[in-house]
Amino acid sequence: MIIEMPEVETLLSFVPTAQYGDRIDPERPSDVPGRLPAATTAPRGGALHLSSVLPAVSSAIGAPVTTAVHRDPAALQSVLGLPDAGNGAAIVVLVDGLGYWNLVDRLGHAPYLRSLMNDSSNRRPISTCSPSTTVAAMATFGTGTCPGLTGMTGYTQLNPTTDAICQLIQFRGAPDPADLQRQPTVFEQLDSLGVRATSVGLMKFARSPLTTAALRGARYIADERPMQRVKKAAESARQPGLTYLYLRDTDKVGHAEGWLSEKWVAAFEKTDAQLAALRRLAPKGTLIVIVADHGMVMTDPAARIDIAAEPELMRGVRLVGGEPRCVALYAEEDESADEIAHRWKRRLGTRAWVRTKEEIVASGFYGPMLHRTAEVVGDVVVCAGIDDEAAGRPGADGTPGNGVVTIVDSRTQTEQAMALPSVHGSQTMTEMDIPCLVDMA
Repeated sequence: MIIEMPEVETLLSFVPTAQYGDRIDPERPSDVPGRLPAATTAPRGGALHLSSVLPAVSSAIGAPVTTAVHRDPAALQSVLGLPDAGNGAAIVVLVDGLGYWNLVDRLGHAPYLRSLMNDSSNRRPISTCSPSTTVAAMATFGTGTCPGLTGMTGYTQLNPTTDAICQLIQFRGAPDPADLQRQPTVFEQLDSLGVRATSVGLMKFARSPLTTAALRGARYIADERPMQRVKKAAESARQPGLTYLYLRDTDKVGHAEGWLSEKWVAAFEKTDAQLAALRRLAPKGTLIVIVADHGMVMTDPAARIDIAAEPELMRGVRLVGGEPRCVALYAEEDESADEIAHRWKRRLGTRAWVRTKEEIVASGFYGPMLHRTAEVVGDVVVCAGIDDEAAGRPGADGTPGNGVVTIVDSRTQTEQAMALPSVHGSQTMTEMDIPCLVDMA
C-alpha cells in the first residue's frame, strides 16, 4: 500500500468550498482565489462530508434518519462505503484533530489504522465543515447539518444579545446551548424512534454546554480511564443501536506540543492502540466508523500577524472573533464591510482569503444559512493561508519555517494562546481533509 503525500505547498493551499447535500454538483465552478495554488478544482463535500456520517450510519443500522441537508441516508451509506451492521449496532469514533493527511504522514506509528488503509475504499478523505474547528464541526457532526443552521460558526462569535464576543467551547458569555443550537441531533432522532443512542466519554463532558448543543439525546456513559471508555463503548454495542466514542488526545497534545512532535506521535500511538482494542472487543457484526473533526497545521512564528499592532487592519473594526486561522471581523456601525475587506486584502495579499459576509454566505462556506445565524457571522471573514516570504526562513531554533499564517490579537489573547505550535480553522487541504475509515468487527 502506497499513499502518495502531496507537496507541502499543496497541503497548505486553499481548497474549494465544500458543498452540502446528498449529491455534489460536478459543474459548480471552483471558488479558490486565482492567485493561490489550489490543491484541486474538483467539487468537494456532498456525501463525502462530516455531516453525512451519522445519517449514513443510521441507514446502516436499519433506522434511517434524515436532516435538513441530507434527505437520502441510503445514498450516503452507499457513497461512504458503509456495509449494513450485521448485529444492528454501530460504533462511531471521532478522533479530535486527526486530519487525513496528519494520519497518512504518521501511518507507520499506527498498525491498526494502517491495516484499515489497505482497503482502497478507506484511502479517500472526506471534508469537514468550514471553519475547520471543533465547535462548528461537532455540531455539524451531531446534527448532520451545517454551521449555517446550527448557529455555531467558530471558536468565538458574536452574541447578539450582549453585543459581545462569546466562546463556544465552554460557552463563556454565550446563549443557552439548547437555544443557540436548535437543530435536532441524530441521537435525538434515533431515540424518538426507539433506537438505542449511547455516548461514551469523560464525566466532565456529560452535561457540558457543547454536549448539550451538539450531541444531546444520547445516554451518556462516563469513565475517566481511557481503556475503560473503549470497553464500555464495545459493551454498549451488544444491543442494536448507535454508540459514539470521543478521543481527544491528538488534538490536545497537538495544540500544546505541535502535531509533528514526539509527544504527539506518542498520543497517536495510544489512540491507535485504543482503536485496535475497540475492534477486538466489539461484538461480531458491529460496524465501526472512525472520523475526525479537522486536521492540524504547524504554525510559523515568523508568519504571525498581530492585528493589535496593525492600525490599518483594525480601522473600522469593533470586535474580533473566530480563531487564528479563521478570523471574524465585526464592523463599527458606520463602517463598510467592503472597505474593511479592501484594507485587509491590500495588507495581506495572497497570505489570506478575505471575504465579506455577503460573499462568504453566498459561497456556501457555512452551508444553508438561517437569518439568526447570519447575525453572528463576521462582517468580514479572513481565512489564513501561507506567507511565501516567511516560508523557509530559519526560526529561533534554526529550523526553516513553513510560512503558515496565524492572525492573533495581543489585546485579548495571552502569549501562550498566540504561540500554539499547531492550530486549525482555515480552508486548506490539511485542515479540511479528514478520514472516514470503515471496519466491521
